[in-house]
Amino acid sequence: MTGTQELSFHMDPQLTEVMRLRVQSLQQRGQKRQDGERLLRPHEAVYRLDFTKQSLGFSHWGVRLAQPGRLTITATSQHWTPDLTHLMVRQLLEPAGVFWRAAGESDAGTVQCYQADAQEFGERIAEMASVRKVMYFLFAFEEGCGPENVDCSVAFEVNN
Repeated sequence: MTGTQELSFHMDPQLTEVMRLRVQSLQQRGQKRQDGERLLRPHEAVYRLDFTKQSLGFSHWGVRLAQPGRLTITATSQHWTPDLTHLMVRQLLEPAGVFWRAAGESDAGTVQCYQADAQEFGERIAEMASVRKVMYFLFAFEEGCGPENVDCSVAFEVNN
C-alpha cells in the first residue's frame, strides 16, 4: 500500500544565526576559513526537512515564488550540527535544485527548474530519508527572491 506525503521545508533560524556568527567571528579576528570549510553567504539561510516516515520514493517538488527570482537548494550529506562542527564543502550533495520564476510571469505557480537535476535531487533526498529523521539544506536566494516570498515542499510516495 502506498500514499503520498508532502513535506515542507522550514527555516532553522538558530542554525542560520550560528553560521552567520561563525563568519562574523572570522572577520572580526582577521582569520580565514578552514581548508574546505563552507561559510554561509549573506543571501543564504539554513532550512530543515523532518521525515516522519523512512521508506519514501520521490514524487514531485512544490515550489512557489511570489515574485520573480531564483532559489538554489543544496542538501548536506551528513548529519551536520553547526554548533559542534563546521560545514565542509565535501558534505554538500550534488546536484543542487535550482528553481526560478522569470520576470513577466504573473502566476506564482509558474516556476521553472532544471528537470533532470530536480528529479535526481529529489531521489537523493528520498534515499537519505531512509537513514535520517532530519536533513539540513542551504537555501540561496537570488535575483529578487527572498525567504518571505518562497513556499517550498517536496512530495514523496510512502511505501508501507
